[in-house]
Amino acid sequence: MTPRFSIVTPVYDPPEDALRDMIASVVDQTCGDWELILVDDRSPSPHVLEVLRAAAASDERIRVIERAENGRIVAASNDGLAAAVGEWIVLLDHDDLLARTALRRAADALDADPEIDYLYTDEDKVDMHGRHRDAFYKPDWSPERLRSQNYCCHMSVLRRSIVDEVGGFRDGFDGSQDHDLILRVTERSRKVHHIPEVLYHWRMLPTSAAASSEAKPYAVEAGRRAVEEHCTRVGIPATVEAQEPPGNYRVRRRLPEDTLVSIIIPTNGSKGRVWGVERYFVVEAVRSIVERATHENVEFVVVADEGTPDVVERALHRLAGDRLRLVRYDKPFNFADKCNVGRLHATGDVLLLLNDDVEVVTPDFIEVMAALALDDGVGSVGAKLLYHDGTLQHAGHLYNGDALHMFSGWASDWPGPSSMLVINRECIGVTAACLAIRPEVWDDVGGMNPDFFASFNDVDLALKLHESGYRNVWTPQAVLYHFESVTRDPSVSIKEVDLLMYRWEAWLHDDPYGNPNLEPKRQDWVPRGGR
Repeated sequence: MTPRFSIVTPVYDPPEDALRDMIASVVDQTCGDWELILVDDRSPSPHVLEVLRAAAASDERIRVIERAENGRIVAASNDGLAAAVGEWIVLLDHDDLLARTALRRAADALDADPEIDYLYTDEDKVDMHGRHRDAFYKPDWSPERLRSQNYCCHMSVLRRSIVDEVGGFRDGFDGSQDHDLILRVTERSRKVHHIPEVLYHWRMLPTSAAASSEAKPYAVEAGRRAVEEHCTRVGIPATVEAQEPPGNYRVRRRLPEDTLVSIIIPTNGSKGRVWGVERYFVVEAVRSIVERATHENVEFVVVADEGTPDVVERALHRLAGDRLRLVRYDKPFNFADKCNVGRLHATGDVLLLLNDDVEVVTPDFIEVMAALALDDGVGSVGAKLLYHDGTLQHAGHLYNGDALHMFSGWASDWPGPSSMLVINRECIGVTAACLAIRPEVWDDVGGMNPDFFASFNDVDLALKLHESGYRNVWTPQAVLYHFESVTRDPSVSIKEVDLLMYRWEAWLHDDPYGNPNLEPKRQDWVPRGGR
């Protein structure tokens, strides 16, 4: 009978105990519908073939391929693919472990949805003393994050027919061959599914990439090329750069110079002290853009209350010149409505919503955000925002029983769990303090709801975008200071809280870019029961 799962494992000189444990973790599966293809890539240690041959002799589901010469991991993996007969390919390294229920949980998911073409799970690491650590609680399908890092990684289950269509593993991508294959398979997949359970355990051996990113230095360049070629295939005009920590990549999109960006700034012309100096906030926000931003094709749509001081208006005209569109607003304060009014007066290809209490840090923030916003399928794009003291204010929203800013107050240079704070990634929502969106997308979901006059208008917008099938993306490559709530009362009205819960309570407990293994109402990615 043809097995459902073909587990493909290239083998090159692993420690004997690790090799035996890996094989035992497959034999011990609660789902027995598998074959294990072990491809020895001419290992120099005699124990390797001894263990492999003994395993094959003890279980007819285990087959061993003995290569005559060492060809490295891509060649060995392709030999395994050629020998495999199952409908699904499962990738397993020669020194790692499958959780006992891994294949059963995969089979259940595949039975429940026949459109799944690729499936991945959460994972953790096992140290030299057998202790489990560093659990990676992953988001659901996040294509922008996959461009930035191989977050899917293990356990990966791929439909065999698509693996064949894309040509299996590719020569020249050794060390990042899985990332390259997953990119090509997901480009053609109808549905990608995530099982939020730790079903794969990386062994932290001295030669393992789980123990040290330096174990495979050649993998960094292979991964960079894999992502760059992926961008070419899917029509993203970009260059790709390796970044720290190793294994992470920056996709630097190119924004056409003639792209007009409408910067919408609601304001009442207020002033306050920042870093010991009094300032009119909107004036300094516009000044920082005029003096520092590298994308010059912008218009400033400033939606100003009737009481905005004349000195502010004169300063704005002096700074922005004929790029200024000053729109009078004569109603009571309503941030959402002011943004809607700003959109009506905007003529740009991209809308960039800004609070008036921001200051530019990275000069190319407009190019970064606008280019991402122009990607097909992207709804809104958020930036990395810092408090006045340089700590992190915004790294995307997390809705896990409450609407939270991830890692608010943490050090701004911390890479975060699994490097999530240094890469582009999808999140359920982003703050409207700095938000890029195409005007047609804004119109498609009806803009902002003025019932959320002060708070949660961006949460409501994010969830409307998500429900409409758009992806919200956060980028750490666009950085601004946000002197939050110095211009108005930061309190939240009960009316807005009640409306948020009425409209979106279910989503506030089901964030696809969070993980059910995380502690509820925490913004710092702490596991349930963790500290």
